[in-house]
Amino acid sequence: MKISEKPVQCCHRFLFIIFNVILYVAFSESDFAQLNYSFSGYVVDLPVYSINNSELSKFAGIDQNHFLNLTRLRLRPELHLWDNARINLEYEADILYSKQNPFSLLNQTSVNRQTINLKWQLLNQNNFNITHYIDRLYLRQGFDRGNIIIGRQRIAWGVGRVWSPTDLFNPINPANFGKIEKDGVDAASLTYSFGNFTDLNIVYNPQNKIVNSNAGFRLRTNFLQYDFALVGGYFDKRYIAGGDFAGNFFDAGIRGEGIISMEKENINNYYIKLVLGMDNQFTSKLYGLIEYQYNGQGELDKLNYDLIGLYEGRIINLSRNYIVVSASYQMTALLTATVSNNSNLNDGSGYLNISGVYSLSDNSSITAGGLISYGNRYTEYWYYPTSYYLEAEMFF
Repeated sequence: MKISEKPVQCCHRFLFIIFNVILYVAFSESDFAQLNYSFSGYVVDLPVYSINNSELSKFAGIDQNHFLNLTRLRLRPELHLWDNARINLEYEADILYSKQNPFSLLNQTSVNRQTINLKWQLLNQNNFNITHYIDRLYLRQGFDRGNIIIGRQRIAWGVGRVWSPTDLFNPINPANFGKIEKDGVDAASLTYSFGNFTDLNIVYNPQNKIVNSNAGFRLRTNFLQYDFALVGGYFDKRYIAGGDFAGNFFDAGIRGEGIISMEKENINNYYIKLVLGMDNQFTSKLYGLIEYQYNGQGELDKLNYDLIGLYEGRIINLSRNYIVVSASYQMTALLTATVSNNSNLNDGSGYLNISGVYSLSDNSSITAGGLISYGNRYTEYWYYPTSYYLEAEMFF
């Protein structure tokens, strides 16, 4: 037991030290702080009006119509230490007003890659919930051939625009229109460049028990103007192998990725995930995308869907075959409209997402949209509400 606790204790001490160093420099009046410290962030307000299907509302004992408002403040200080070394912190405070707690992805976070709990609740009463947490906190040291990053960080593998099976850390559910960043991962990451557009990324993600820790690699290179990558490792007690590619097909971009995931105790118990997509900038104003996903982890029978896994964020889709078709059109210099349709090809359900983004200034915008779900009883997107939303965001 003592051995299994060591990675957690060391990681906890490291994060504690980094956090205190950042606070010290942030409030110091020394020239060091003034010359080597930068700060940015944003604030987002997201009011949402949702309409659940009547049968699900009666079963769950919730109102069919529901209003919530999510306000997010994210602060991103960056401390530069010495040559090619820096400490990054991203702190977020969320205020959620919600009369009830229906099935919703908007404030869902995945913590299965976070060894240390750095999330705290300040208030949970009278329909208000206030939480704050540290989503990034890492030390990055660069060197001639790459870099080393230790702490809570963003790790984004894969090339898919909508789905990314080779992203083995914290992929985002494409139906979550309120999510901007991937959740942070507590990890040690090494990237080494061999030159000629070839590099190797090795990641170790400790867990409470050392035998349950996750580790993997991504080897990337370029051949005939295509980017190729191989991935492999051990995640969630399963062996993973796969890869991705991206390049051009005439004027269009084409990309694909896939993995095979095998159970540790029985490698014959496996599933495959594949993604293939294409996008094109048809004119200076019109952009289009199509992407297909095969999800071997999913079920063909809708009565066997893993709804608990979806709600907890362990999985992002329930069935096998999906396709997204999307188009964006720049109507004016300040206004862009997007329409996309995500379809479950097995059970016939899906959702239509329509949105318009208006740029108020160089660092602020407002978005109006609707996610309109459809499907027969007990199909995947039958469980999703139809939602209409406004989103105002300002960066600083």
